[in-house]
Amino acid sequence: MRLSFGMEARQVQTQKLAPKMIQSMEILQLPILALQERVDQELSENPLLDVAEEEELGTDVEERDDPNRPTEDERELIVNEDSTNQEDFERLANMDDLMPQNFDDFRTSENRRQEMSERMHDLMANAAERPESLNDYLLHQLAELDIDSDVEAMAERIISMLDARDGGYFKGSLRDLLPANHSPEDLQKAEEALRVVQSLDPPGIAARNLSECLLNQLSPDHPDYEALKILLERHLEDLAENRLPYIEQKSGIPIEKVNDLRKELHRLNPKPGAAFLETYVPIVTPDVIVEPDDDGNYIVRLMDDRVPNLRISEYYRRRLSDPTATTEEKEYIRKKIESANWLIEAIEQRRSTVLKVAQAIVDHQRRFFDEGPEHIEPLKMQQIADKVGVHVTTISRAVDDKWMQTPRGIFPLKRFFVHGTRSEDGEDVAWETIRMKLLELIDKEDKQNPYSDDDLKEKLREMGFPVARRTITKYRKKLGIPSSRQRKDWTKVKRNKNIEQTTSANS
Repeated sequence: MRLSFGMEARQVQTQKLAPKMIQSMEILQLPILALQERVDQELSENPLLDVAEEEELGTDVEERDDPNRPTEDERELIVNEDSTNQEDFERLANMDDLMPQNFDDFRTSENRRQEMSERMHDLMANAAERPESLNDYLLHQLAELDIDSDVEAMAERIISMLDARDGGYFKGSLRDLLPANHSPEDLQKAEEALRVVQSLDPPGIAARNLSECLLNQLSPDHPDYEALKILLERHLEDLAENRLPYIEQKSGIPIEKVNDLRKELHRLNPKPGAAFLETYVPIVTPDVIVEPDDDGNYIVRLMDDRVPNLRISEYYRRRLSDPTATTEEKEYIRKKIESANWLIEAIEQRRSTVLKVAQAIVDHQRRFFDEGPEHIEPLKMQQIADKVGVHVTTISRAVDDKWMQTPRGIFPLKRFFVHGTRSEDGEDVAWETIRMKLLELIDKEDKQNPYSDDDLKEKLREMGFPVARRTITKYRKKLGIPSSRQRKDWTKVKRNKNIEQTTSANS
């Protein structure tokens, strides 16, 4: 019996804490523009929320908080031990319908609502229109097709997994989209759905690999379709490595023809979904700014001037203790005060957490700000979590979609979390440093005799950065740098073109 009571008490405590914690986490994760919109929305929906005038605010955070909080007498009315949070939120959801119409300053609240509505309208009118996304573009085409409803539903799921940043490839598995006990017919419909999506515009979309992407852009009516299909399905890597004699030997296609077909393939788009990234550049508004002080230290301050400081309406606070107020009126005020106070505390908690996290990041990455991006230090979120004294998931939310304005440019906060390795001296070195050293070596190499990946590995080791060859290859490909053989061939082609142009000019 005692155990049952204890469990019940813990359940009630969890109910009371959960909504407040959830709201706090939601507010923390919002970038500055989204937070501004959230505050405007709350101001329009909660008549007990007011914007504090600047003269009411002191320079100290604690002083600024005081007028926003209920008195002890009001807290006794706010806390009702006989009700759970679930009941509170159900009442809060329906309370607007019960709002008394005889409040003395109801007209003032309506005026403020109108002002907020006009403000939101102006913001929406002045906002840049976001172009249609890749997913929306495909969904609109899908809606025009007359296909089986199950196939259409699966096609929608496939489209939802496509990302323009990855070129619009389908990187998942059809089986993962089906229930564990799916039938062969279910898998057949999923494959049909994938074919439907791949038939949409842009050509090559939703391919599972580069070969399929390019092949889907070719028409079977193409005079060289079969030869191109052989190259794409069997010799794509050989083409990339310029192994033309090998291709001729295995396929029977003459080298001259292979060269012509390669030019044909170069006209295709290896990333058909990427075009939807080029038409939309998101507006970046920094959440924090980093500035050096007179002592040479870097100080972080928040860029949240657009977010108004909130307080609870003095009129309603007085009305809560007024004996002439009806029970219904007090109940409404109590709920709205609770909602307003939660929002105020969540915003203040966000300000405090983002500021502490950003300052901890700046302190750790001092060399980045002093000497440049190539001197960024390895950093894990757990390190900042330990320094600030919060859970690592809080750090993840605090830096999510947040930007920092620095003397060296504007960067996302996530930019400062990088993995690393150890140098021969035992120092931690960020992979960003390795990447920049790699670019520097390739930029200064002899273009007629470029470094192989083994050469690059040895050069980096001489510089004090022991890195495996496979890591060199991985970073080179990620940076879009061709192999040494391809770089040499490109230099040879460029030199021959220059000779031809010079000869033509002299003649």
